[in-house]
Amino acid sequence: MTALRRTGGLALLTTALLATTLAAPPALAAGAPAQVDAPVPVLDWQPCGPGLEPFLCTSAEVPRDYDRPNGATTTIALTLLPASGDPAERVGTLFTNPGGPGGSGVEFVQQAGPYIYHPDVLARFDVLGFDPRAVAGSDPATCFRTAEDEASSPLLAQAYPITPREEVRYTLESLALATRCQVTSPVRFATASTANVARDMDLLRQAVGDEELYYAGYSYGTFLGATYARLFPERVGRFLLDATVDPVAWTGTGAGDAAPSVPLGIRIRQGLGAHETFGEFTRLCAEAGPATCPLAALGDPATVAYETFDRLATQPVEVPLPDGTSVLVTQQVAVASTFQSLYSPSLWPDLAALIAALAAPVPDPAAVASAGAGTRSALGARLRGEDYPSIGGGLASLCVDTASNGRVDRYPRLIDAYDQTAPYFGRFRGWVALPCETWPIQDHDAFTGPWQQTTTAPVLVVGTRFDPATPYQQTQPYRDLFPAGHLLTLDGWGHTALGKSVCVDEHIATYLVTGAPPADGTVCAPDAVPFATAPGARVAPRIDVPPGLPFW
Repeated sequence: MTALRRTGGLALLTTALLATTLAAPPALAAGAPAQVDAPVPVLDWQPCGPGLEPFLCTSAEVPRDYDRPNGATTTIALTLLPASGDPAERVGTLFTNPGGPGGSGVEFVQQAGPYIYHPDVLARFDVLGFDPRAVAGSDPATCFRTAEDEASSPLLAQAYPITPREEVRYTLESLALATRCQVTSPVRFATASTANVARDMDLLRQAVGDEELYYAGYSYGTFLGATYARLFPERVGRFLLDATVDPVAWTGTGAGDAAPSVPLGIRIRQGLGAHETFGEFTRLCAEAGPATCPLAALGDPATVAYETFDRLATQPVEVPLPDGTSVLVTQQVAVASTFQSLYSPSLWPDLAALIAALAAPVPDPAAVASAGAGTRSALGARLRGEDYPSIGGGLASLCVDTASNGRVDRYPRLIDAYDQTAPYFGRFRGWVALPCETWPIQDHDAFTGPWQQTTTAPVLVVGTRFDPATPYQQTQPYRDLFPAGHLLTLDGWGHTALGKSVCVDEHIATYLVTGAPPADGTVCAPDAVPFATAPGARVAPRIDVPPGLPFW
């Protein structure tokens, strides 16, 4: 396929507006599939404004608490990329979720929507992005009075603790964060479960006039997809579920490493996924050599990287920022930046350049800043002078959906053991959900299983062989939850298969447009190998990582 661009004239926008601005549909006939029973919002789509000409924007009021469908409401922000083809051939509206939790669906569709979907998909579907409740433009949940207060939080400045003294301080600050969230946004947190987001999607499905939900969910969005399918199995249409989250481990309702006695940061297995993917990063770097991987010029890439991480624990590097301040690149900052950069294999040379700059006997702050600015990480965003949203949107559903370990005092021992299995990344990811351990707010409408699906609709489950955030080992068990699940594998690298394989894109397009999935077990090759990217090869679109305590 080719990278896409659509213009869409006024007539097209008007057609889409008329097609999707609907009042409440007629009452369901007896025996009709279950759906949310609440006032259906009227979507008054309007042009989004300068620079966003292809898109329409609106907001919807949905029940804050579905136990009181006619009570108080919360606002959901939406955007729409209208179908570019013949209205008579339009299939419906493709709902999307970019992951997180805490990712903005509005930004996802506006920034990536025109480019990541096949021309046939864009011709036949309106592509809809929404900010889940408590996220970004949808009555966001916050844990600080101002963005400045959040930016200065010592907890969010440190990705994880190393020494026992740091562990004590990190634990106290994490528990204090939970209290802050309770004070600033108690009502928004109390209704922010993924189950309520799924109910919002079903109400919005009714608002756009579709009998079934067409859905593309990535990363955490696969947990949202699994939740919707359990709540509304007969409303499942064509479901694309890419980079799967194990719902049993996420909610802590399983046994073994998915048991509630295991901290969420270990249950989600990201440390293991990152360790395995980092092994591929260093292997491919060594094979490519210094010509395309600068880290290889310094010796064995894995040895150099680990020695650099160890040195940064006691000898951090101070790097200037565009605003005249500086950031201290500690081991924690370097490991977090590495984890986030593993998402996009097309940019692994930038990550190699950053580690190489930090590995110098006397690191040059300017060289570190230059290399770091090219990475897709929180450090890279700061070095480029970009802003990022609140951590509250990420914690909103996370802490009400997941079981707590219940023993904060066991964290250091459990994470030390995990770090032996997945060095550096195990420690980084192991601490990630500590604020949820004493989370004082519950959403009694949350759904935590059972997760075996009853929908008979064929769904397409996509996994990438080396994914740092949603390990491939979770993909087959997730597919097995669906009676008519079909597994499509990208035998490549990075988080999600987005933009990484024409083969994957073609299978996805065929499924979404016709409803026919590829044969279960189909495997596709990537378009490019890291450090050996051919001229003109596609660069994978960015799937943003929520800041502060990044989950996905």
